Amino acid sequence: MIPGRRRILGVAGTLLGAGVAGALAGRLPSTAAATAPVSAAPLPWPYPRLDPDVVAARAYWDYFDGHCMYGVFAGIVGELAEKCGGPFRTFPLELMKYGAGGVAGWGTLCGTLNGAAAAIHLVSADPEPVIDEVFGWYSSETLPDFVPEESPKPLPRSVARSPLCHVSVAEWCKVSGLDAYSVERNERCARLAAATARHTVESLNLQQAGALPLTHPVPEEVQLCRSCHERGGQMANARGRMHCRACHPGIGADHLDASAKGK
Repeated sequence: MIPGRRRILGVAGTLLGAGVAGALAGRLPSTAAATAPVSAAPLPWPYPRLDPDVVAARAYWDYFDGHCMYGVFAGIVGELAEKCGGPFRTFPLELMKYGAGGVAGWGTLCGTLNGAAAAIHLVSADPEPVIDEVFGWYSSETLPDFVPEESPKPLPRSVARSPLCHVSVAEWCKVSGLDAYSVERNERCARLAAATARHTVESLNLQQAGALPLTHPVPEEVQLCRSCHERGGQMANARGRMHCRACHPGIGADHLDASAKGK
């Protein structure tokens, strides 16, 4: 059996005659055109200094269109599209809606951080230090610290102690006394998207200026855990930089003391 275009022409020639087959051939796309590779613009894409407050306000409203990951990414990339045009204008922003609720509601990596990391990788030639800063900030600061002009009512803030959605939300619920399905929690996450977009842009601006500080290093307790559980340690059975006891609250001071003495 002759595949593809040649098979179509063969059948057409048999049934309809050579003249009609020739007409069909003129309407079919060429194999070369159909299979020609399409190259995206190489990374990183251009990054002009952005106004963190403008991006934060944009991310706040974008949250209500597509939730947390979409809010942060669309807030940053939407602003870049207006300033730079080019590939930013054609990026399918809707792709980032998958990150809602820690990826389709699974409560894993917080969508605000997922969107931030994606935007950072898109525009930074050295993304890891910026991601480290944003993730460290998110895990250790009292958030959200963004208040929209249109809705200035104060909301409770909390320290996530983790980049994970379900831990972050649970800590906020504990502090606020509200449940995870409340209107206030939804507003909290919109403000968190704005705050994360703002800090991401602040960090990108600092990196571009050659002045990105190590403001949020890996906590000393986490470094102690890593000394045993990561590469070169006694167990070498884990990888990570997040606060260990956010997910392992049963680890007591005696365990940490024993680990410190064994260093």
